[in-house]
Amino acid sequence: MIQGPLIAESLRPGARLEGLGATLVSIERWAQKHAPGHPPETSTLIRFESSEPPERLAAALAEVLDDAPAQGDPDLRAGEERFVVFPKRVFRCRLDGLAGRAVAQEYARSLGVLPQQVAWGE
Repeated sequence: MIQGPLIAESLRPGARLEGLGATLVSIERWAQKHAPGHPPETSTLIRFESSEPPERLAAALAEVLDDAPAQGDPDLRAGEERFVVFPKRVFRCRLDGLAGRAVAQEYARSLGVLPQQVAWGE
């Protein structure tokens, strides 16, 4: 079973994600308090779980994410593994794997992701 969040505003306009057998767990909406030019004033967090193979789900998400600077890329968890998903790129590491997480965090920062948004598992 894979579980994770998806920020709805991180999807590319016109993108469609379907056929992955995901179950909705919750939907949350909150106000952002970031500098202008960063994520929108509000964000919608969709929490889901799926019995799809984690690699397939992560790859599907990587294809529908917007190329604009991320507002919080999906951090999916499947057993002892984490899949951090960016547009067209997926990082896979163990939940306790500091080295793999550091590589994903450095990549996120290179895309302009805010420091507080790359604290996966810390």
